[in-house]
Amino acid sequence: MLKSLNTAATGMKAQQTNMDVIANNLANVSTTGFKKARAEFEDLLYDNIKEPGSATGANSISPTGVQVGLGVKAGAVQKDFTQGSTRITNAPFDLEISGAGFFPVQTPNGQIAYTRDGAFKKGPDGRLQDKNGNILQPEITIPSTASGVEVGPSGNVQVIYQDNTVPQSIGQVQLVSFVNPAGLKNIGANLFLPSNSSGLPQQGVPGQNGLGMIAQGQLETSNVNIVDEMVNMITAQRAYETNSKAVQAADQMLQAVNGLR
Repeated sequence: MLKSLNTAATGMKAQQTNMDVIANNLANVSTTGFKKARAEFEDLLYDNIKEPGSATGANSISPTGVQVGLGVKAGAVQKDFTQGSTRITNAPFDLEISGAGFFPVQTPNGQIAYTRDGAFKKGPDGRLQDKNGNILQPEITIPSTASGVEVGPSGNVQVIYQDNTVPQSIGQVQLVSFVNPAGLKNIGANLFLPSNSSGLPQQGVPGQNGLGMIAQGQLETSNVNIVDEMVNMITAQRAYETNSKAVQAADQMLQAVNGLR
């Protein structure tokens, strides 16, 4: 009976983790470039009362054995990197990655991080940076005298000056891919860092080596589907309630045992 109490408690704890993941997805439904996650679970060790295949007689064996599970735990939280919807902004420094890849940016401490959020701005020195001041890498500086900026699908950045109608190239946007993007480490602010699971960053020109293309004047929205997350939330809530009922049932059975004379 004590096993059932602990087993049901692990189920409640697992559903709490599941609910935390779902709540984070819903909270970031409007976050540019956000990728939804899902909790994955695995069963715990088993109490092997009788091993499968153990002898039950002189010439017979147990076909299944008696194995009682001891609960569940959250084994992983998997990121889903499917493409989000497109939001047209017509802002010259808003860039969307249509396909695979990440923008490399340099944080204030000199570390290179990676993001799908292409809402860049022109900093006080003309360099393109994200909303937190992280500098796009390689650096692209927009001249103060430029009257227009064009970013091609392959990431080539050109500017137009008032006295010259011929665009002039000033830089190249590059993207980075990973063998296993789901293994990237989330650090907040729409940024990721490499890990031993993600593999090394592979930098290249958009449109080459499996990298996506660049679309100027638009952004990738979150890939969270509110309807799916609401269904997942209801399922998690009902699973939590069911496990709590199992705790109550085990408690009532223990009360019955304690009441024996």
